[in-house]
Amino acid sequence: MNKDKEIYGIDVSKDVLDVWSQGSGHLQFTNDEKGFKGLLKVLSQKALVVMEATGYYHYRLAQYLHKNGIVVSVVNPLSVKRFIQMKLSKVKTDKSDAKAICEYGELNEVPLYNALSNVQAECLQLFRLLDNYLKQRTATKNKLKGEESLGKPSKVVYSSLKRNLRHLNKEIEAIETRLLELVKKEQQEQLTLLKSIPGMGVKTSLFLIVVTDGFNKFDNAKQLCSYVGITPTIRESGRSVRGKSRISKVGNKKLRNLLFLCAFSACKHNKACRELYERMVAKGKSKKLALIAVSNKLLKQAFAIAKSGLPYDENYISRLN
Repeated sequence: MNKDKEIYGIDVSKDVLDVWSQGSGHLQFTNDEKGFKGLLKVLSQKALVVMEATGYYHYRLAQYLHKNGIVVSVVNPLSVKRFIQMKLSKVKTDKSDAKAICEYGELNEVPLYNALSNVQAECLQLFRLLDNYLKQRTATKNKLKGEESLGKPSKVVYSSLKRNLRHLNKEIEAIETRLLELVKKEQQEQLTLLKSIPGMGVKTSLFLIVVTDGFNKFDNAKQLCSYVGITPTIRESGRSVRGKSRISKVGNKKLRNLLFLCAFSACKHNKACRELYERMVAKGKSKKLALIAVSNKLLKQAFAIAKSGLPYDENYISRLN
């Protein structure tokens, strides 16, 4: 509970901030510097501002308030959605959402927001752009194959696609170089430690360091696995419901996907991961489920190595397992 705080719930949209508190009721500000300053003036010294993670739109506000000494919490939108559903609310407006977020903050222990450093902020921007370019590159490659299968009826189209592919490759290389420079500047030692884990790629290591703030955001590996969304959820109820165990998928999708790709290499080169994979497959588990378990194992290894400051040691890791 947050009894000693005055909770402000904010529904963030592209242009508007809808704010609700028990003391002030409903207030509205623009989602820009002018609106931020206006909001700051009405917040009390005991304010706890709760908002949902809304992609790009909440970031500037959270950073601004944090830098001005306001306690901020950025919560999972799914948690708020389920909270609203539990109340059986039939009203859906920006005002009602702000009120619901405020009530959620009053009734639950919410995580406190830690502002991103300039390096972290730039890294996350670079990763988003990199994702965009990688998707474009895949689409361009597929289109090129299609043109080749048709016998290149239009040389103009084919040449244009080839130029676009060269441009994308150049941009992707530049972004990856910049990411490496930024992380090396602050976390060179940790990057070296993570790269020592067989199966852990450079890109995954970089992203892990950035989103976990050098693993400082988590006290234990279990918290990190929950954040990524690769912890199993059990589906059992009474005698009739015996569903398959699945991963939660409530977490960082990009990091989860990167770890899953690393799992293929880890099954070949990482002794502990290989033994886990073979053990699960031998028990009749699906290969996909075994790979998810390997992803989980990789993440735990990364956490242990980052916290210990010691490079990967196959025999030491085996003793831990």
